[in-house]
Amino acid sequence: MSAANDTKFKSVVFLLTGVPGQEDVQNLWISLPFCLIYVISILGNSVILFIIKTDPSLLEPMYIFLSMLGITDLGLLISTIPTILGIFLFNSREISLDACFAQLFFIHLFQCIESSVLLLMAFDRFIAIRDPLRYASILTLPRIAKMGLVCFLRGVAVILPLPLLLKRFQYCRSNVLSHSYCLHVEVMKMACSDITVNNIFGLFTKLLTTGLDSLLVFLSYVMILKTVLSISSNVECLRALNTCVSHLCAVLIFYTPDIFLSVMYRFGKNSFPLLQSLLSYSCLLLPPLLNPVVYSVKSKHLRARISRIFVK
Repeated sequence: MSAANDTKFKSVVFLLTGVPGQEDVQNLWISLPFCLIYVISILGNSVILFIIKTDPSLLEPMYIFLSMLGITDLGLLISTIPTILGIFLFNSREISLDACFAQLFFIHLFQCIESSVLLLMAFDRFIAIRDPLRYASILTLPRIAKMGLVCFLRGVAVILPLPLLLKRFQYCRSNVLSHSYCLHVEVMKMACSDITVNNIFGLFTKLLTTGLDSLLVFLSYVMILKTVLSISSNVECLRALNTCVSHLCAVLIFYTPDIFLSVMYRFGKNSFPLLQSLLSYSCLLLPPLLNPVVYSVKSKHLRARISRIFVK
């Protein structure tokens, strides 16, 4: 009986969905925007990483954190490319159980790390504005490396139980997922067992990562605003706030669709599947696409280097 159950477990295949309700029109006109988004995102993040690595003048805490963000965004893109482009280009909808677990682990891991990096960048902006004279001595390279390692280890420790908890289930319900990639909140609903533990742990994970990080980012900006308002010169006050614009945009790009999607998953149930799908795509594809653009527009150093690269 055990062997039979194990065989059934290993033979489960999930069917992915591109855009709910648009299955009959998923052809070239839908695949082109996704291909374009991936090409621009990978190129944009790679160029920024190359510039930061090759330009000694950019080896500052802010740009090191930006390179961490770029690496995380590339990891997020690589996690979703096989299934998203597989569906839209080759109509390849099947994904095995183990591949699905691996994908959801890496997607949630890189989202968790990105949230942590955005928190570190908020801390970076707070130190730069609150104590500019000690900025370089506080955020040294070894200290930044340790902070990055903690972000990675926290992500692994929090996210690793998700696929392990899913692996103990038998799957006997509908095997059609509503996205073109695997997410924990959706895969667990396919199990024919009690998923209370997964539900509670999934909510706990969300609150411990995105929830806690977004709260700490908000508190960081409260302290930044308090510090800025104490500056007597209006010019210096605006200059200090201007250094936070890029990070603030990155925070809004990452957290806004994620918060709306979390609310819809918990309370919207099966309502507005198309809107849920678009928000889900936004969570995964907008940050890698827009972060390089936002930071390139606001940073004179990056703009100058990018112009030099493409003019040559």
